[in-house]
Amino acid sequence: MRISMFTEVFLPKIDGVVTRITGTLDQLAEMGHEVQLFAPGDPPDTYAGFKVQRVRGFSFKPVYPEIKVGLPTPAIAKRMEEFQPDIVHAVNPVALAAYGVLSARRRNVPLVASFHTNVPEYTESLRIGWLRHPAAWWIRNLHNEAEINLVTSDPMVEKARETGIRNVKLWPKSVDTVGYTPERYSHSMRERLTNGHPESPLVVYVGRMSLEKNLGRLAGIMKELRAIVPDARLAMVGSGPQIDQLKKMMDPAWTTFTGYMSGVELAEAFASGDVFCFPSTTETLGLVALESFASGVPVVGARAGGIPFVIDDGATGYLVDPDDSDALWAKQLAQVLNDDPLRRSMSAAARAEAERWSWRASTEQVVKYYEEAIDLHAKRLAKKRK
Repeated sequence: MRISMFTEVFLPKIDGVVTRITGTLDQLAEMGHEVQLFAPGDPPDTYAGFKVQRVRGFSFKPVYPEIKVGLPTPAIAKRMEEFQPDIVHAVNPVALAAYGVLSARRRNVPLVASFHTNVPEYTESLRIGWLRHPAAWWIRNLHNEAEINLVTSDPMVEKARETGIRNVKLWPKSVDTVGYTPERYSHSMRERLTNGHPESPLVVYVGRMSLEKNLGRLAGIMKELRAIVPDARLAMVGSGPQIDQLKKMMDPAWTTFTGYMSGVELAEAFASGDVFCFPSTTETLGLVALESFASGVPVVGARAGGIPFVIDDGATGYLVDPDDSDALWAKQLAQVLNDDPLRRSMSAAARAEAERWSWRASTEQVVKYYEEAIDLHAKRLAKKRK
């Protein structure tokens, strides 16, 4: 199958969407499919043996400078004509991927779109709430051009339908259980994450540091936690537009900011913590929670968005209502940190849960959706001819 894929984000940026794209591309390559990928910013020339078509764009300053908004050019049309795709996959269509939607319709090519980021809700977190309704209208209309719309968790199936998106299907969750494993535990990494106090109980956050992740709550949560577990420490792994603000909020006496990590270094960071704290309320899935599970580290996360689709409350971690007090968050974290048998039990259950979700099985299902979309498109054309 020949697949033209349009995405709003790609390497070198690292987030849950990029991880899902790269994991899927790896599997599509192994399965013998052909992909041309259109991506903004400064992506690599190739990935998994597929040509990456670089699209010029601009930074979404001052709201989110890490995001590069791709600008459609005539070269895209030329490359699509040369490639002759069997299907177009628009990943999170807003700007560049929206052009993928329009390109598919203009060329009468079957279309699948996938919903990874709840952009309308993000506008509130990013303090541009005046864009919420226009964004919802734009995204709904783009998705409803597709034969099939994929979402990444059961709660998001209902969320997408509530917003008026039609033909919604579940894209099964998946995680790399080879790269992320408890065997990546590293004493030297733990020393780094704890700023030289490896014996201290360690709470870890890994991911983008921006307003929509609700990370400001960690300051209050850690203050309450240290009242129960006085030597508890926090490692903040990653970066983003809110990092300077967070550094001012967190006490450097017990917080370590590492900056971006990737590869083996990132896997070591995941595996070297005791518990992962995830206060975000806007996740469509929360892939980092699955990566934490694969690393054998339980997660305390918000009972919101797609996170309840990942955490089995009381077994692989704890769910906390977003409106609950910092003290209650701290109580759940302390329970994991102070009870060694419980933490070991949760660690084993988390790893077992991660092992259920392979990239191959997930990608095989996506290919079935591609085939279904091609069939639906053909039936739609046949009806028009009658």
